[in-house]
Amino acid sequence: MKRGFLDKLIERLPLVQTGEVQNYLVEIAREKGFLETIFNAILEGVIVTNPDGRILYLNRAACGFFGIESESSLGRPLSEVVRGMDWDALTSSRSEIISRDLEVFYPDNRLLNFYVVPLLSDESDGKDCETVGRAVILRDITQTHRAAQETIEVEKFSALTMLAAGVAHEIGNPLNSLNIHLQLMQRNLQKAPPNLRKQLEESVSIARGEVTRLDHIITQFLRAIRPQPLQVSSSDINSILNETLEFLSAEIQDRDIIVEKDLSKGLPLLQIDGDQIKQAFYNICRNAFQAMKSGGILRVATSLDMNHVSIVFSDTGGGISPENITRIFEPYFTTKSNGNGLGLLIVRRIVRAHGGEVILESSPGRGLTLTILLPRVDRRVRFLGAGDESPESK
Repeated sequence: MKRGFLDKLIERLPLVQTGEVQNYLVEIAREKGFLETIFNAILEGVIVTNPDGRILYLNRAACGFFGIESESSLGRPLSEVVRGMDWDALTSSRSEIISRDLEVFYPDNRLLNFYVVPLLSDESDGKDCETVGRAVILRDITQTHRAAQETIEVEKFSALTMLAAGVAHEIGNPLNSLNIHLQLMQRNLQKAPPNLRKQLEESVSIARGEVTRLDHIITQFLRAIRPQPLQVSSSDINSILNETLEFLSAEIQDRDIIVEKDLSKGLPLLQIDGDQIKQAFYNICRNAFQAMKSGGILRVATSLDMNHVSIVFSDTGGGISPENITRIFEPYFTTKSNGNGLGLLIVRRIVRAHGGEVILESSPGRGLTLTILLPRVDRRVRFLGAGDESPESK
C-alpha cells in the first residue's frame, strides 16, 4: 500500500524529537479542522463509511438533509440512519459508481440524487486494490425536479389548449348554423296548422335549448384553458368571500350545510381581479358542497402574514387519497361521477395569474383543506438580477 503522511510519521517517530512530535500533531489537527470547515461549507452532503457500511464521517449538509446529528450517527450502519438506502444493493459492485434518487420526508420533503463511490487503497506492487470504504455524495434536486415537472405540465397544457381550441372551433360553427336554422324553422312554423305547430314548436324549443347548452359548455371550457387578462383593482378579499357565499346561499340552505366564517379584520386591499377571484372561490365552494353531500360544515378563514393574505377553505367531506391528491390539478381528472375535472384547474390558473399559490391538505375520511396564498403586493412578474436569490431560497 502506498504510504501516506501518517505512515511516514510513525516510521520516523524514533528519530523525531519530543518537541517536533507536538508540532506535527498541531499541524495534523489544523489540517483536519481546515478540511472539516471546507466539507461543512459545501452544499452537497458527504457521508463516508467503512467497508461494512458504518458511518465514519458526515458533513453538515448531510445532517440537514436527513434531520440527524453527527455525533449520534457515527459508527452506526448507514442503512439504519438513512431509511430507504439498500446498502447491499448499493455495494453490489466493488468498483462501480452507483447513482440513485431518494425522496425524504423529514425534516423537509426533498428529492435527493446521490452516488456511491468506492474508496480504494493504492497498491504499489500491482495487486488488486482493496476497498477501504465508500463515500456517498448527495445533492438536493428538489427545485430542479419541480421545474422540470412544471415545464412538462406547461407543454402538455399548451398542446391541450391548441387541440381544444381547434375542436371547440369546429364544434362552434355547426352549432351556430343549427341555431340559425332552428330560428328560421320557428318562424316558418307560424304557417303550419295549429295542432302540428304546437308540437313542432316544442321540439324546436328543446333543440334550441340543447344548442345553447352546448355553446355554454364550449365557452366555459375555453375559459378554463385560455388565460384571461386580469382586470386589476384594489379589492377587499373578505367582501369577495361574503359575496360568493351570499350568491351560493340558496344551495347552502338546500344542502343543509353550515358555513363557519373566521374572517380577519383589517386585511389590506389587494390588487386583484375581483371577478376572477370570485370565480375561484365559487369553484372551491361548489367542490366542497359536492364532497359533503348534505349536512356538512364548510369553514372559511382569512389571515395575514408578512408576505401573504391566506384564504383557507376546510370541509368535512370524504377527503382525497394520497395517490389522487397529486393529480387533482390535472385536466379532466375528477373523483366525482358527474364532475368535469376543470374546477380546481381554473382555481390554480387564476391564483397563479395573481402571483399566488394553492396548497392542498387532505386524507381519506378527514375532509379537505384548501389554502390560497395571495401576495400582499403585486408580484405577478418578477425578474431576477444576476445577484438576486430565487424566491425558494429565501
